Amino acid sequence: MTSAQSKDEDITCFRDIHPGAPHHYLVVPTRHIRNCKSLRKEHIPLVEKLVETGKEILQKNDVTDLNDVRFGFHWPPFHSVTHLHLHVLAPASQIGFFSRFIYRLDSYWFITADQLLQRLKSMD
Repeated sequence: MTSAQSKDEDITCFRDIHPGAPHHYLVVPTRHIRNCKSLRKEHIPLVEKLVETGKEILQKNDVTDLNDVRFGFHWPPFHSVTHLHLHVLAPASQIGFFSRFIYRLDSYWFITADQLLQRLKSMD
């Protein structure tokens, strides 16, 4: 693992070892959660905190255009690590050729943070 870019008692953020964009961070909860499919409505504040931490780390690293970013999760079974982690990629317009497939919007294997939050909010 690379050194932490940000860390508190609930969340750690570090650079992805195989970056898909000039800025590629993973924001990870300290408490083990298997994947985004394991989340329930009560996890909304956690997901929001993951996203907020991602925005903060981008700003600390001089990424100013938060409209050109991608925040998302791999949807099971299309993930390689069985611990919830948010991918933060910027600028999204500079995501590499192969990574455009891996972090593709509207795919079966990648869900944006906004899509996940909508899904969680619609749960009973």
